[in-house]
Amino acid sequence: MKPSEVRAMSDGELADAVENARQEMFNLRFQAATGRLPDTGRLRIVRRRLACLLTVQRERELWAAYEAAASKEG
Repeated sequence: MKPSEVRAMSDGELADAVENARQEMFNLRFQAATGRLPDTGRLRIVRRRLACLLTVQRERELWAAYEAAASKEG
């Protein structure tokens, strides 16, 4: 998933995508620990997708805080 696609998501969709990625990461880690994970490369893909989602989510939080501070000053 490209960052531009993630930025096009609404806040609710982004939160759902983060939750789904975390759940998938949990399942993959569990499968890896029990030796039932056929594609270990999937861990890397999901970890990076989760990082991208969390980065965009944090950008939005920071931007909202910046706008709130700017509105108080002006």
